[in-house]
Amino acid sequence: MKGAIITGAARGIGLATAKLLAGDGWKVAMVDRDCEALKAAVGEVPGGVAVFADVSLPEDASRMVDEAKAALGRIDGLVNNAGVALFGPEAETDFAMWREVMATNLDGVFLCSQAARAALNESKGAVVNIASISGHRASTLRVAYGTSKAGVIHLTKQFAAEWGEHGVRVNCIAPGPVDTKLALAVHTPDIRAAYHDSIPLNRYGKEEEIAQGIVFLLSDKASYITGQLLSVDGGFESTGIGLPSLRS
Repeated sequence: MKGAIITGAARGIGLATAKLLAGDGWKVAMVDRDCEALKAAVGEVPGGVAVFADVSLPEDASRMVDEAKAALGRIDGLVNNAGVALFGPEAETDFAMWREVMATNLDGVFLCSQAARAALNESKGAVVNIASISGHRASTLRVAYGTSKAGVIHLTKQFAAEWGEHGVRVNCIAPGPVDTKLALAVHTPDIRAAYHDSIPLNRYGKEEEIAQGIVFLLSDKASYITGQLLSVDGGFESTGIGLPSLRS
């Protein structure tokens, strides 16, 4: 039975992915630094194993992999999903905020991937990193967040280039706007309407739809895919600017 580590698994896309993988027969180690939320989430995933860790800390990343492998027996997949979303104008983004975003969103991907290298080499497994449309399309208020996600996209290619000879695949998902609890709380009706107008499918994505892309890239169906960015965004990135006015 295959085993996977999913970071940021206490909620949202991470939890949705854990449920899908468990439904496909995978054993799943669910990682998060929010202990109470993770305890509740593990109960929703058959056979899920809770690992409490902060992916921005090198010692936690190493311990996370050790605990996961001990519990699962093997590591065939790593989903680097943990992230923080701190937004604000460049002028109000101090270095502390910049580092907080980078520490989890970019450092965490690097640290967890390195920590899992030996286990993934052994299984010839796969990694899926979670970036964002903000990583390849600049926007206001995202000088730290967008830059961190752009780094994730390139870091994916770097790992794919070096790990391919070991049979390990590394790919990246860039979600568009997703109907998470966070989005529902912070996106005003005006923001939601603007996104709907700019997305060819005229709606936000669902957590499960992002998870389906992740599960595909982890699976043998993607056995010849590595170093790639898959945008799961309803067509948002592909259309660029001007689509709303063309529709009217």
